[in-house]
Amino acid sequence: MPSNIHSVAKVHRVACIPGDGIGVDITEAATRVLNTLSTVLKTFEFDFTTFDWSSKAYLERGWYMPPDGLDQLKKYDVIYFGAVGWPDVPDHISLWSLILPIRKALNQYVNVRPTSILPGTKSPLADCKREDLDWVIVRENSEGEYSGQGGISHEHSEHAVATEVSIFTQVGIERIMRFAFDTARSRPRKKLTMVTKSNAQRHGMVLWDKVFYQVAKDYPDVSTDKMLVDAMTVRMVLHPTSLDTIVATNLHADILSDLAAALSGSIGIAPSSNLDPTRKNPSMFEPIHGSAPDIAGKGIANPIGAFWSAAEMVRWLGETEAADGLMKAISNVTAAGVKTKDLGGSEDTKGVTNAVCKEIEKLFGGGE
Repeated sequence: MPSNIHSVAKVHRVACIPGDGIGVDITEAATRVLNTLSTVLKTFEFDFTTFDWSSKAYLERGWYMPPDGLDQLKKYDVIYFGAVGWPDVPDHISLWSLILPIRKALNQYVNVRPTSILPGTKSPLADCKREDLDWVIVRENSEGEYSGQGGISHEHSEHAVATEVSIFTQVGIERIMRFAFDTARSRPRKKLTMVTKSNAQRHGMVLWDKVFYQVAKDYPDVSTDKMLVDAMTVRMVLHPTSLDTIVATNLHADILSDLAAALSGSIGIAPSSNLDPTRKNPSMFEPIHGSAPDIAGKGIANPIGAFWSAAEMVRWLGETEAADGLMKAISNVTAAGVKTKDLGGSEDTKGVTNAVCKEIEKLFGGGE
């Protein structure tokens, strides 16, 4: 990059947490794509700082994040996260030692998971066309079933008792509902489906429903409907065209978004954004797939979810042209048949990454 670029380009500071397994591979791929994007556009730069807060490091030293880890992250504009989880560490330890504290402490109370069928890929639903599946799932990201409240009594006896307390607050529900309604309003169909289980969960979910209908009064231009979560799985499979924007609790949206990713072709393409809409703290971007220990280090992980998450990060940073261009590059590459095996292709991680970088150069740099 020419040296004079440094005097005019904006610098976006990114904290990278590759984590475990294929998280390392896809984070490396994403940073390469992002650097290609900034180099070609010349209007901004990325300053990446990598944090080795992995399970391997945990096993060696006994911690994921240092005591001041959250304060360190607050110095950055955004966070890019790979994946966490390894067979040698119980999942509840890895999650509650790393990603969940980040989401909670940095007020990332919104998780956005867009879903669509990319060009050149297909849904496992036989008759589902690209235009039939175009959803945004808005997940409450701070309370509900992942609030961390509860405990185990008589843990080391045959009479152990465990409680898992779901926390729902008026404030927490209302803010996620308003974000979901605003999202629905910004989309062409202006349609929002609320997912619940208030027939069986008669306290927290009833409040969830009540607040939804209260907030809906402020959005008369948005059409709404309600689904019980079990029936929602059926509707997603049998009637995908009936859905557009979806709002659900922490647990329900976590499960439904994995189903949505599978219906769009592969969990390997699905992105997510952990947002603090107040922008007082950095937001975090990550593909929704896990660390996949079974294929870690083999260089075959699908990087598309990582690239799409990176595009969402770029958009959040205000670089709309760059975000649109990155998504166009991704779409052009999948349309050309450059795909990993989970999408029916034959390429590896590096091959897809190379193709996306070349496509970025072609779109923005005039290359052939």
